[in-house]
Amino acid sequence: MNQRLIVTKPPSPATSMDTFIHILAAILLLSAMAVGWVLTLVGMPGNWFMVLAAAGYAWIGPQTGLIQLEWKTVIALSVLAIIGEIAEFAAGMVGARRAGGSRRAAVFSLIGSLIGAIGGATIGIPIPVLGSAVAAVVGGALGAFAGAAFAEHTRGELAGQSLKVGQAAFWGRLLGTGIKTVVASIIAAVTIITLAT
Repeated sequence: MNQRLIVTKPPSPATSMDTFIHILAAILLLSAMAVGWVLTLVGMPGNWFMVLAAAGYAWIGPQTGLIQLEWKTVIALSVLAIIGEIAEFAAGMVGARRAGGSRRAAVFSLIGSLIGAIGGATIGIPIPVLGSAVAAVVGGALGAFAGAAFAEHTRGELAGQSLKVGQAAFWGRLLGTGIKTVVASIIAAVTIITLAT
């Protein structure tokens, strides 16, 4: 009976460490995608955080293999982020302008929405897991309402017109946040799919 003993060489420690670092980097990238999604939801530049995380991963991460992220993907993510920014800006502006709001109302709406989103996220709503995110969205919309209505009122507009512009800013902010969050979801999905294929 002629049996051969096949001896395989164990992986070198450097290869094992490289694999560990690549997997850790991919986990950090996916975590950054989740943080960016939440930042987008609360009115912060989360889409750009996601793009920067992807760019950092493409630069530092593995250049070949299963969990590689190419620069063409980062460019596609950047285009998506630009689309999200344009959509958010347009939704807010169109809402306030359609109701007859001034440029000042649009600026105050933006400032109010940021303050409202941060305040809402800080205070939160007693809903498990999603409370702060929901509060940030509602706070951002209420802040947009208050900012636009205040700007119109201080311009000398009647209360009815000020409230109409504020209401339009409220719905525009909700629509803009929704669109931008959908774009953030697409950015995260493209990143995950790219890493998995």
